[in-house]
Amino acid sequence: MSAMTTHQLPFHLRNVGKRDVRSQFGALCYRVVDGKVKILLVTSRGRGRWIIPKGWPLHRATPAEAAANEAYEEAGVRTRTTDSVIGFFTYLKVQGGRKMSVVVAVFPSEVTQELPHWPEKGQRRRKWVGRKKAAKMVDAPELAAIIRNFDPSKL
Repeated sequence: MSAMTTHQLPFHLRNVGKRDVRSQFGALCYRVVDGKVKILLVTSRGRGRWIIPKGWPLHRATPAEAAANEAYEEAGVRTRTTDSVIGFFTYLKVQGGRKMSVVVAVFPSEVTQELPHWPEKGQRRRKWVGRKKAAKMVDAPELAAIIRNFDPSKL
C-alpha cells in the first residue's frame, strides 16, 4: 500500500505531528438473524452520537482483546473477536480540553451473549440495526463504509 499524501488525509489529520495522533481499537459487534447481518451501535457519552465500542490499548492485551473488552464495557456484550482488522477510521477527540486525532482499528466481533447489566449501562444506549441503517447513523464516513461493506461470510 502506498503512503497517503497530505491532501488525501482527512482534514483533522492534515496538520498534526506524529505525537498528536493516537490509536484505539474498535469492535464492530454483529450477529446474523435469519440470514441478515445486524450491527450493534452504542451512544457516545458526550453528545449521544451513534458509534461502535472503541477504546485505548490495554496493558497485556492484544488489540482484538482490547476491542472485545470495550464491547463488554460499552455495549454489554460478550463477543468472539478475530485478530483480523477489517478497516480503519479516524476521528477528532477532545479530552481534557485538548484535541487529538485518533485512528481506530476495527475488529469484527460476533456477539455471543447480550448482558442485562454492564459497566457503562447508565451512560449509554445500545441499538441493533441493519448495515444500511447503521452506516447512516454513524458520523465517520470511513466507519460508515466499513459497516456498509462488512460481510461476515468472508471472514
